[in-house]
Amino acid sequence: MSAPQRLPAYRQVANEIIERIKSGELQPGDPIPSAREIVEEKGISSATAARVLGTLRDEGWANTSPGRRTVVRDRQILTQGSSRIGMIRQGASGLLDGEVVEFVEAGPEASSEEVADALGIEAGAGVVLRRRRYVDAAGVSVVSTTWVTAELSEVLPEFTQPERLPKMTMGLIEDRTRRRATRQRDTHSVAAVPDDIAPHLGVAPGERVLKVTNRYVDQDGEPTEYAVDWHAPGRFWVAEGPVE
Repeated sequence: MSAPQRLPAYRQVANEIIERIKSGELQPGDPIPSAREIVEEKGISSATAARVLGTLRDEGWANTSPGRRTVVRDRQILTQGSSRIGMIRQGASGLLDGEVVEFVEAGPEASSEEVADALGIEAGAGVVLRRRRYVDAAGVSVVSTTWVTAELSEVLPEFTQPERLPKMTMGLIEDRTRRRATRQRDTHSVAAVPDDIAPHLGVAPGERVLKVTNRYVDQDGEPTEYAVDWHAPGRFWVAEGPVE
């Protein structure tokens, strides 16, 4: 069996700094060792040290301060609806530290082809939407809209109320109907922000950002809800794990 391949020097040093950030040793705003300091400490070339700092910036771990020093970036994490549901099922609130959710609007409307297809109904059939936005220290991170059929909404009066749903729509549906979401389909694309979403996201209409759709079905394979998340620009989605 061959020995594991050694990582390039720049990657080894970058990983060491990333681990210091993850552990909390380095906090947002803290200076990262300069290229000169990295050269002196690690005995690598100045070009390699510069590549370390470039890697940290490219991967969203650092940025350049007004004083031209590389500092730890305030992590602007992109969180999907499916991730929030997982957090709730593990007993958490579904919100990240320092994050709040703001109610935007709710009410009936005629379904678009996209929503109708996801919910298994005819285009133009009545649905009910609930829209909110998530805000953290860096500002608005996502504007999220969830749709359910008009029929299902009749047993979910809280769905259209401005109060936060403690277990999100999925938990409310399960409590009221015993329909438990068992499968999901997430779709990621880059799309133009619609006119009705742009003001809540703080961008110009038509700006292209990450759009994530979430479709959930119950234990019988029937759709329960459909959601569309429009994510603010400048956010990072970092996934780590073994290569399978």
